[in-house]
Amino acid sequence: MSTSQPPGVQGQDTPPEGRPPVSGRQRLAAGLWPPRVTRAQLAVAVLLFVLGLGLAVQVRSHSDGSALRGARQEDLVRILDELDNRTQRLEDEKQDLVDQRTGLENSSDQAEEARRQTRKKEQQLGILAGTTAAQGPGITLTVQDARHTVESDMLLDTVQELRAAGAEAIQVNGVRVVADTDFTGTGGDIAVDGRAVRPPYRFTVIGRPQDLEPALNIPGGVVQTLEKEQATATVTGSSKVVVDALRPAKQPGYARSSSR
Repeated sequence: MSTSQPPGVQGQDTPPEGRPPVSGRQRLAAGLWPPRVTRAQLAVAVLLFVLGLGLAVQVRSHSDGSALRGARQEDLVRILDELDNRTQRLEDEKQDLVDQRTGLENSSDQAEEARRQTRKKEQQLGILAGTTAAQGPGITLTVQDARHTVESDMLLDTVQELRAAGAEAIQVNGVRVVADTDFTGTGGDIAVDGRAVRPPYRFTVIGRPQDLEPALNIPGGVVQTLEKEQATATVTGSSKVVVDALRPAKQPGYARSSSR
């Protein structure tokens, strides 16, 4: 006796003769791939991508300005003034070089003019190398460290901040600071170029006071960092500061002039 099946059932679970049976997982995969994307779905995907890209750009722009977002208006004004002053210093240096070239070209006695400019350049290099005393407007920074919490790297950061603000000559507790000066040791036992210095640390700096003082007082700058370590920093501007600590001139051990 044969058993009849309802119409439409025949062939659903029974594959054609000669082919292996198709599992449910295979039928599901066949239904999902290749994907059938309608125009509406594609438009929604493009819109979501554009919105996500715009959100990422906005978040990045907010994070870039977060460093100065909490600064006070007067602090922002000082930072802008410092940038303007740095630009002006570069312009002044450029003009000085142009004047030197013009003086050499127009001088009736070019040899004497060259000697004069050489002497001037020698004095400038002597100040930078620490072999010549210097005087001029500047500031005095006094750091009181009764708890010996100020580390050598903090003093080095102070020097770097002063240089960035246009300091031209610096000495710390009677030690001249130059390009290769090193600060070593821990709080209360710090050495500058191998010479022990004790608090209070006194920075004598020649430069434009209107640039140096704001650079030390910017948010998150030297003064605030020292105050977090329970030290106190006092900045005093002056129309005349004397930097008279000297360093002996060192003869290069390996470097030689390449001019012929």
